[in-house]
Formats: sequence, C-alpha cells, structure tokens
Amino acid sequence: MPTTPPTALTPYLTPAHHQLWHETDAFAAEHAAPGVTRMEAAPHKVERKLPQLMASRGWFGVTIPKQYGGMGAGHVAKTVLIHRIAVVSAAAAAILQASLIPAGALLHWGTLEQKTRWLPQVADGTVLLSIAVTEPQAGGHIGGIETIAEQDGDDWVITGTKVHIGNSHLAHLHVVVARTAPPGVTASQALTAFLVEHDSEGLTVEPHRAGLGLHGFTFGQLHLDRVRIPAANVLGDIGQGLYIAQSSSILYGRPNLTAVSLGLHEAFVETTAHWLSTRPRYNGFLSDLAVAQDRLGAMQARLQDAQGAAYQAVHLLDQQVACDLQLIGAKYTGHELAAASGQDAMKLHGARALDADYPLQRLWRDIQHTYPPAGTGEFQRIHLAKAALGTDLIQWSERFAAEASWAQPDPTPA
Repeated sequence: MPTTPPTALTPYLTPAHHQLWHETDAFAAEHAAPGVTRMEAAPHKVERKLPQLMASRGWFGVTIPKQYGGMGAGHVAKTVLIHRIAVVSAAAAAILQASLIPAGALLHWGTLEQKTRWLPQVADGTVLLSIAVTEPQAGGHIGGIETIAEQDGDDWVITGTKVHIGNSHLAHLHVVVARTAPPGVTASQALTAFLVEHDSEGLTVEPHRAGLGLHGFTFGQLHLDRVRIPAANVLGDIGQGLYIAQSSSILYGRPNLTAVSLGLHEAFVETTAHWLSTRPRYNGFLSDLAVAQDRLGAMQARLQDAQGAAYQAVHLLDQQVACDLQLIGAKYTGHELAAASGQDAMKLHGARALDADYPLQRLWRDIQHTYPPAGTGEFQRIHLAKAALGTDLIQWSERFAAEASWAQPDPTPA
C-alpha cells in the first residue's frame, strides 16, 4: 500500500512530490514486487519488463527539461522515484538510476543538435543510456583509462574494454570515455567522451553474468574493437572527458546510489520491525524485549539520519545551491548507515536471516552494490578531507547552477 512521506521531509517535498511518492509506491507494489520473484528465480536473465513499464511512465526523463519531452521534475523527484522503488526492489531502482546518470551527462554537455536528437527518445524511454568509464585494470580510476580513441579523418576510432557498465544489455546509446592524448598528458586534458550507438560495428556486449545481488540488473562488459564514431558524436569538447565523468558521478551517480541505499535501509527496518513484532518469545514477542528494542532503535536512528541527508542534498541541488560536498557525504553515509542497519537486522533475525526464501538475505546482498560505484567510501572521505583542508575543488553543482543547464534550451558548458 502507498505510504505517507515522513513529516521530517516536509521542507523538501512539494504536493507534486507527494503525488509522485504515492504513484511510485503503487507501481512498486503492483509491478516491482512480482518482479523481485521473477528476477530472484532467474538471476542469469536480464530484466526487461520493468524498464519498459518505467519508460512508459516517462521516469527515465525525470530530470530532462520539458522542451525535450521530459518531466522536468528535478533531483528531489528523481530521488523519490529511486528511493520508493528500492524499498521493494533495489534491482529495479538500479535499472532506473543507471540510465539517469548518462542522461545528465548528455543534458549538461551535449550540443543542441545532440540533445534535440537524443533527449526526446531518452525521455519517452525508447532509448536507454549507459555510461562506460570503468575498466578491468583501472577500475574506477579515471586517470588510468586505457581505452584509446584515435582520429581518422572526420571520424574517431575507439578500441578498449569497459566493465561494470550499468544497463549494458539494455542501452541503445553508450557514453564512452576514452583516451585521446598520448601518454604523459594529464587526465584533465587526455580524455574525451563519445556517444556510441549500441549497433555500432565492432562493439560487443559480453553475455550477462549474475552478480552477488541486484539480480535482473545488468552491469556487464563492453568490448570496442576499432569502433568508428563520427565527429558529431563527440560529447563536449576534446579533452573534457574527465570533467564529464566527474560531474555526472557527483550530480547524478552519488545521489542516485544514495537513494538506492535509502530504500534498502528502509526495507531493513521494516522487515526487522515486522519480525520482532510477530516472533513469539516469553509469553510475548521479541519486540517486547529491551535488548531488541535497543538495536531496532539504533536502526531507526540511522534511517532518519540517512533520510535527512539524502533529501537535503538533492533539495539544495534543485535550489541551485553549491552542494557537491553534501551529495558526496550523503552517498558515503547513506551506504555506511544502511550497511550497519543491515548487520543489525541479520543479527536480530538469527538463522532466519539466512533462509533463501526470506527477503533479508536479498537485501543484504543488494546493499553491497551501493558501496563501489561512484567512488568507494575511502574515495568519498578523501574528497571530504580535501575540502576540510581548504583545497579548492570544482563545485559542479555551482557551475551548472550558474548555467541553469536544466532550465535552458541550449546551455553551453564553459
């Protein structure tokens, strides 16, 4: 049944957000819940029904301006969608959030021609996107990218391998970051982003392999063997690939994963509260025991902290306030707090937590997937430490606020 948003979120939610909250809860109950059963029963299959249903509602265009056919609803609305779906199915939420990251890259860095061509198709769900940065050897270290793009006349030819690419098997268009400068050139000048269509000659998507969790969500490998790309498919300027990857990660990747963590966190608390309230013990229930209440109370406190951090950060982003550090901190604390509550949930359930037919083991597997993407916890802490030490860092939220890129028909990156 649809839930009512906590009153603590009142400063961040408009009536439109409340309506979207209820609509998303209804969708999750009707479609995502049965999808969980289907995806868990066949972890080696790519889920295709749920993305089609989400696309039919225009949710892949939640942050795309209305002039391109999108909802133009902003980042709080995006968080509502991902959060509420993740309470029921983190895999379904992962499918949604993964294509919203490259959609942001296209919106902020694309030419007017690129946006006019692609964004309406993204908004109506006929074209899904992926962003391909991570590599087998470099991992998430953007400066270590080995994929090469070489100019050949008016075209570019790309060769390399990308791994852990969200929606790799669903995407019709991949944002691929490749090296376009010789060794020795700094990463801030050496990388370029390209729009690579899924049916390009030389592009191969490896067969889907199930991960530890998020069954049904595909995050696979792309092999590019001299894939030829026209100059019109260069995203941003030559040498801006690092900035495109960084800004997309901070403004979209981190808050998206924060929302997935938040949904899982809420599911940990709800599942545990129900278990304690229905498990008989000593002429009562486990929920009557102070020791159980103490641990459940700690879980609830963490959930409230994570909830406030998640929604405050994206609210600031919608208000065009510099908030990179809040987005980074919310991603870090969102996972850490959810994982801690997950550990408590496992302990409070005892052996029941280990049963394959009980949802807790799925939640525990799924929360592991919100740690590495968009930077591990160590990376987030280092970034925050630099801010504490007074290092001058790029504030992407401030930069794009100045350009009002989500509101203008042709924002040109500085």
